[in-house]
Amino acid sequence: MRGRASGAVSDALQTMTKKTNAILTATSLSKSFGALKATDDVSLSLGRGEALGIIGPNGAGKSTLFNLIAGTFPVDAGRIELDGVDVTRLSAAERCRRGVGRTYQIPKPFGGLTVLENLLVAAEFGGGDRDPMQGCCEILDRLGLGAFADSPASSLRLLERKRLEMARALATSPTVLLLDEIAGGLTDMECESLVATIREIKDAGTSIIWIEHVVHALLAVVDRLAVINFGALLAEGEPQVTFTSREVQEIYLGIEA
Repeated sequence: MRGRASGAVSDALQTMTKKTNAILTATSLSKSFGALKATDDVSLSLGRGEALGIIGPNGAGKSTLFNLIAGTFPVDAGRIELDGVDVTRLSAAERCRRGVGRTYQIPKPFGGLTVLENLLVAAEFGGGDRDPMQGCCEILDRLGLGAFADSPASSLRLLERKRLEMARALATSPTVLLLDEIAGGLTDMECESLVATIREIKDAGTSIIWIEHVVHALLAVVDRLAVINFGALLAEGEPQVTFTSREVQEIYLGIEA
């Protein structure tokens, strides 16, 4: 059964890649830590200008998958292509310079630098805008952080830190943006504001893969939804249909449908 499922996923991935003109493809990714198989033969494709959501229970392997795509972890098996180029063996820094930007679940600003300086560092070393000062100031204004440009990053509140995470990633001029639980810990109003910002980023042409536990925020943005469980791809498809399917409700939500 597993072989048939893997073959079906591979066929679907090839069809999807042709239809969407994929900017990123991950094929049969696997990663183990000792006896634990954190990522188990996962294949995903991301189209240009598309937003793909990823959900799954805690410990399902979502963050490991992100780290494989970003280059933080080396793959045990599989292949990753960015804009048709094999980047499987490239470092995280090299992938960033080629267009893969990411945020972290727990914001990690350079606390001793100002908000603007955080972006300038990202632009300088991440291969971003050729005119970093102007580009970074525009990003800060776009994300509602212009008033904090000269403030120490350590002084920001949670929502502002989350926006700074996105701003730093955008300063590297990504074609693919990886968002890791960016809505976690926010109030409903803050979450709505963040969703609006992510929509704007998507509408401007950036392709997005978004891991999130705040499902209503995710469903308000993404074009497709993938569900990861025990390191494997459980389901993938239209967001509402996928999320409300019996298998996802039983396994992801832990209830009997």
